[in-house]
Amino acid sequence: MSITFAWRSLIIASFALAVLISPSLAQQKAVKGEGGFVEGQRGDLPEGTLEMMTPNTDRAIETGLAWLSKQQNADGSYGTGTYRGNIAVTSLAGLAFMSNGSSPGRGPFGAQIDKALLYVMDNTSPAGFIAVPSAATHGPMYSHGFGCLFLAEAYGMTHRADIREKLQKAVRLIIDTQNDEGGWRYQPARKDADISVTICQINALRAARNAGLFVPKETVDACLKYVKNAQNTDGGFRYMLQGGASAFPRSAAGIVALQSTGVYESKEIDSGIAYLKQFVPEIKFGQRYSHKFYGHYYAAQAMWIRGGDDWASWFPPIREELIRTQMPQGFWQDSICQEYGTAMALIILQIPNSYLPIFQR
Repeated sequence: MSITFAWRSLIIASFALAVLISPSLAQQKAVKGEGGFVEGQRGDLPEGTLEMMTPNTDRAIETGLAWLSKQQNADGSYGTGTYRGNIAVTSLAGLAFMSNGSSPGRGPFGAQIDKALLYVMDNTSPAGFIAVPSAATHGPMYSHGFGCLFLAEAYGMTHRADIREKLQKAVRLIIDTQNDEGGWRYQPARKDADISVTICQINALRAARNAGLFVPKETVDACLKYVKNAQNTDGGFRYMLQGGASAFPRSAAGIVALQSTGVYESKEIDSGIAYLKQFVPEIKFGQRYSHKFYGHYYAAQAMWIRGGDDWASWFPPIREELIRTQMPQGFWQDSICQEYGTAMALIILQIPNSYLPIFQR
């Protein structure tokens, strides 16, 4: 029996016991209808999901996690080169470990999660902005969104008061910086907006709400309007409302943004999924895209939440492509940094685990 299989069995048993004992805080609040989000997607795991986690998949995950666990910097951060200490890369690494069933301080990668979490918390300002000036990129709100998502998922697993304090401030900053169109942009300011930064923020807000924090209805409604307005007639999404062509990464992000607001069945979702499905043959042939990991990170989420035949036909091609392109040492290459590509690939491969709270059905 592999370590991955044994750990997965233990986590599934633990989750089943927790559900039998009592509903979570997030579930209690969802029943009451508090906040701006409607009820989350519910239902069993899509049929055949467990069979999708093949022995080759388990081996790729094990070697990837082992490689990533050794790349943590002394201060708890992840990333190299220009992206050394980057909040987004660090948060994604933490989420990759949590996708395997570990949580802060618990499980095979609990220590790595704890150190990454402390790094993110230490770099959350009194105003709630999660950023490291020396590791800043041209779009620090990307890092803020992923950092907030990491805090929300960690808080949902632990209910630690120190995490909640930082998370509340980070959530408040997102709410306060939403622009008049209903979206967000590179800087924490109420100016312009784009679909790529917007998905990072609404996904983080959804995770925070799932963990029991309040998010105003008007924030969610404004975001929903913005995302709908960004959809083109071909079902894909443009980068900004001012116009532009559809593209795979931003369209995957647009669909998950709709799902994050609570829209699971609509003409916008149907046309968006149809747009993404045209890329299945290209995945099978290993064609490269710009922002490959970013696009597939959201596309896999979109199809997972969609379920059914759409999920069943999407995951095997991207699973096989990721297994094929993994380096012998265990990492995946990306122009940002290897830690980023590896974390993204591991999150995608482990979505069927459904361990990460935001992926749980």
